[in-house]
Amino acid sequence: MIVLHGVPRSRAIRCLWLLEELGVAYENRKTNFATGDTRTPEFLKLNPNGHIPVLVDDDVTLFESMAINLYLARKYDGLWPKTLADEGRTYQWSFWAMTELEEPLLTVLLNRLVFPEAQRDAAKADDAATRAQKPIGVLDGALAGRDYLLGGSFGVADLNVAAVMLWARMTKLPLPANVQAWLGRCTARPALQRANAA
Repeated sequence: MIVLHGVPRSRAIRCLWLLEELGVAYENRKTNFATGDTRTPEFLKLNPNGHIPVLVDDDVTLFESMAINLYLARKYDGLWPKTLADEGRTYQWSFWAMTELEEPLLTVLLNRLVFPEAQRDAAKADDAATRAQKPIGVLDGALAGRDYLLGGSFGVADLNVAAVMLWARMTKLPLPANVQAWLGRCTARPALQRANAA
């Protein structure tokens, strides 16, 4: 039985979304960083970094949301690409989302919505919003003339990037047309609605 430690209002939403897309049985063990759940000795044995999500799949334990998603998509052959070239592109877009896109979007989110008013830094948020436009522009170019990152069908590359782009939507960052349309297609998927309710 698959167990995913985490809550939807965290990076665990990425893995919950994929599990719902795959339709495999799993237990969502509500582990919340905000309540100290990730600092218990039991949890730290699963992830010594003290972060969620963590996946336990029989004898396999994994942390890092993108690694979990790539593992699950390949293991269950759901949303996994059919060619070696597209596997490479899936890794490319998943790593790109973490290295180019996540930090500026997270900085905007924290300083505009998450932190208490007194702790928000408007200058940091504005700078990050400006920096986010470059990777968002790269994404827009990649989506020109196509519905999804690898072509005509939704895959794990789309899910991984869209899960990071959710923060852009939450903070109401302006998005170019290709990104806006693609993100709309991704986030309209019933699996994401179910994951949010997990």
